[in-house]
Amino acid sequence: MSGGILARQQAQQAPHTDSGADQFLKLVQDPFKTAFQANAFWASLGTSIGITIFIAICFSLLRPFNSVVYAPKLKHADEKHRPPPLGKGVFAWVTPLIKTREAHLVDKVGLDATIFLRFTRMCRNLFLVMALVGCGVMIPSNVASSNKDLTHSAFVTMTPLNVWGRALWAHVICAWAFDILVAYFLWANYRAVVRLRRQHFESPEYQAGLHARTLMVTDIPGSFRTDEGIARITNEFKSASGAPRCAIGRNVKELPALIEQHAMTVRKLESYLAKYLKNPDRLGARPTCKPDKKDRSYSRGQSVDAIEYLSGRIRDLEIQIHEVRLSVDKRNAMPYGFASYQSIPEAHNVALAARKKHPQGTTVRLAPRPNDLIWNNLPLSKKTRRWRRFTNDLWVALLTVVWIAPNAMMAIFLTNLSNLGLVWPAFQQYQLEAHPKTWAVVQGIASPALTSLVYLLLPIIFRRLSVRAGDLTKTSRDQHVTHKLYAFFVFNYLIIFSAFSAVWQFAASVVNAEHQNKGVWDAIKEGQFFVKIMTALCTVSPYWVTWLLQRNLGAAVDLSQIINLIYVAFCRSFMNPTPRQFIEWTAPPWFDYAQYYNYFLFYATVALCFATLQPIVLAVTALYFALDSWLKKYLLMYVFITKTESGGQIWRILFNRMLFAAMLANLFVGLVLKAKGSNMMMYCLVPLPFLLLGFKLYCSKAFDDEIHYYTKATLRDPESLPPGKERHRNDKLAMRFGHPALHKPLITPMVHAKAQHVLAHVYRGRLNSEHSDSVDGYRDIQLDPMSQTRPGKTQGAVPNAPFEIVPGNQLDFAYYKDREEFGDEHGGGDIYGRPSDLVTLRSQTPRSFFGLNESPSSSRASSPGGFGSRRPISDGSDGRDVTYSVDYHHPAYRTASAVSHGMAPTYIDQGDPAGTRGFYSHTNESESRLLSGAAGMSVGAPGYREEYGRRQVGTPHGEGEDRLSYDYFRRGRQ
Repeated sequence: MSGGILARQQAQQAPHTDSGADQFLKLVQDPFKTAFQANAFWASLGTSIGITIFIAICFSLLRPFNSVVYAPKLKHADEKHRPPPLGKGVFAWVTPLIKTREAHLVDKVGLDATIFLRFTRMCRNLFLVMALVGCGVMIPSNVASSNKDLTHSAFVTMTPLNVWGRALWAHVICAWAFDILVAYFLWANYRAVVRLRRQHFESPEYQAGLHARTLMVTDIPGSFRTDEGIARITNEFKSASGAPRCAIGRNVKELPALIEQHAMTVRKLESYLAKYLKNPDRLGARPTCKPDKKDRSYSRGQSVDAIEYLSGRIRDLEIQIHEVRLSVDKRNAMPYGFASYQSIPEAHNVALAARKKHPQGTTVRLAPRPNDLIWNNLPLSKKTRRWRRFTNDLWVALLTVVWIAPNAMMAIFLTNLSNLGLVWPAFQQYQLEAHPKTWAVVQGIASPALTSLVYLLLPIIFRRLSVRAGDLTKTSRDQHVTHKLYAFFVFNYLIIFSAFSAVWQFAASVVNAEHQNKGVWDAIKEGQFFVKIMTALCTVSPYWVTWLLQRNLGAAVDLSQIINLIYVAFCRSFMNPTPRQFIEWTAPPWFDYAQYYNYFLFYATVALCFATLQPIVLAVTALYFALDSWLKKYLLMYVFITKTESGGQIWRILFNRMLFAAMLANLFVGLVLKAKGSNMMMYCLVPLPFLLLGFKLYCSKAFDDEIHYYTKATLRDPESLPPGKERHRNDKLAMRFGHPALHKPLITPMVHAKAQHVLAHVYRGRLNSEHSDSVDGYRDIQLDPMSQTRPGKTQGAVPNAPFEIVPGNQLDFAYYKDREEFGDEHGGGDIYGRPSDLVTLRSQTPRSFFGLNESPSSSRASSPGGFGSRRPISDGSDGRDVTYSVDYHHPAYRTASAVSHGMAPTYIDQGDPAGTRGFYSHTNESESRLLSGAAGMSVGAPGYREEYGRRQVGTPHGEGEDRLSYDYFRRGRQ
């Protein structure tokens, strides 16, 4: 080996006579040698700790004056989910982190975030103990047993590179010790996760949630695609005391695509308006755009007025959405549905009984939260999902393999541009030698920037692939993203990176042996494959130490939110952000669990694999998790929110990946023992994988049922329900688990209030929703619309009807967090005091969380201020606001159940915005709240009106509002 190093040094000192191809082959044989300098460790340690301390001090100084970035949850969360208050002191943020225990974290951050922090602490404690064992046993053993005749750096001396004989028994002992430690910490935390899940089952939110006692049935055959068919399927298990309430899925046709296209068109119009109205008093040329490719009324390549075209496009889309909603009914049923039981134990008993069975070819499972479903994938058949999963896995495997070459090229050339000069003489002569300082800066930025870009893009790519693979829930999608990211990182950045040079040299030696007329098998034996692999792993180990040290800097960057600050500052200064973007920037960002879990699992895998090869990596990994366990706790308590709460279902993914990491670490130890140890040492490692598999089976049998199911008892008697638990009979199952496209409110283009006075000149359409006499010649008895701000008074023309005017002092998420278009992307409303799945015991129906100026029918309705807001009607008798009901059903909102059951008129109490007595008592809240912003009208039979070239039924709510107005076609169906 020393002869090879001497030959390499002599070759480097010899005159440069090799061609570019020869230089390239030499570089490929040892592509990462420039990163393995021993001095790099001390440089990385100093810069990492120094910059981390500097960023922490800057954060402590800036935090008290920028709560929008560093503590948005303090402002927006409700009382239950609001974190402890922060003082203005420089280090006042440290005290709440120390005092807040896990028991209180569940209420503040949710169970998903709590388990994330528990996993982080588990890794910290695990690697602290392993560092004591590894550094206390392996380093003295390797240093004392190394060949003193060979001179190497301190990092190489700590490896088993120069160790032979009985000293390698220390590796066997540590391999057993590390596996025992991993198993113990996983077992202890498995029990803690079970405890947290049981507490979650008993929490008031879960007990009141409709999804907790609802089953989801997929792959329903055609003969069972009715409400009664779902009931027959679930009754086959006979594990419940009563029959469930069922709802079959409906075919919403192209409605989701139309709503998505509508939202994109609205945002595009907002961007044009923001740029054009940046200075309302000095308007420039009107913006133009290219028509949509699907719009055949314009020729290809034609430029049109952007504001007029997009406004018309929005109106056309809203008309299409309205017509599609009219045509949706239950006759075209889909192969999925939901069954809701009277109690949680009944639903969980049926789910447990159906766990490994497929009655009538269906799959019965516990229903997730409604906002966790990926609705577009629910109608897919088993065959389609199976094929999509196969193609998705194929694409991931192809991407993983293809990335090997770019990964090696980046490591060879971007980390040291002089290597590129060796292969490309012209670049060396005319660029590197002519502009050395410029290319030095490029070298220092290019590699980290590209690596960071890959880290950002990979989760996005894998998440989109998982959606196309047919995942039914966002939770399962994120679990698959975590799994695929982890596999990608382990294969490309650990196995290929660490063993690349050894495999290349071994293949080159075999090829050269063939040219020398030697047999392939003889060449393989002379190549000493295991020795080369072990040497490559020992040589690459210092790089992983420095790399993990640099991860501490990444944790500090996350705390500082510097990327978010720079991006928002750049957009505010050099772009033309829309009011919607201003509002979204002030909202709490969502935490990407898949990405961070992948990072943590990968760091843990690297540390376990190199625990015996380079024991100091354990101490560095423990330092990282010790630091990040506190920083991530602050971020999850005060900054980030959980976009879709799964109740901690990610734990099994983490458990399995940690066991895989332990098995892979045993393989690394086995390579060392195969190269330098004895067969007896190898045999001592053989039981370890089987023991870990047995441990996995034990934990699965002992804990999994308790984690997933509320109870395993069989309830056949209704009286066996727990005391104090009332049975719910009217849960609006079709409403809560109906496709959101049927009732989702459409978003309204937002315009800054400073441009309100020029809208009449900018937008040539109608700017009010006043009834027009020129619509048709038909008249009926009606009342004038009531004023929004003065109940009982006539309302005049509503200005700016196609737009939502946003005052400058209301460009804040606090004014819009109750609206679906904003709240669903930033926590789903759970942390803002309006859970979407709550069922109250008084009304036994999903609770209303719409305030006095909010309506589920229009996104404009809940705007802060006076623009476009609606108020309930006051009857003047008892001072309470009520909305009168009607004893007929508009065709756009008519349901089969409503017609068949003959629903009677009821009143809806809206007089209690706090939610203590304001519950729905009507069985279809969309029908009863349609008139929340209009004056009362006389009772009359519906007439017929000629509109858009076809006959439609005219109803009282249509008489109070222009059918051609901007708001009419924004109605949602529920």
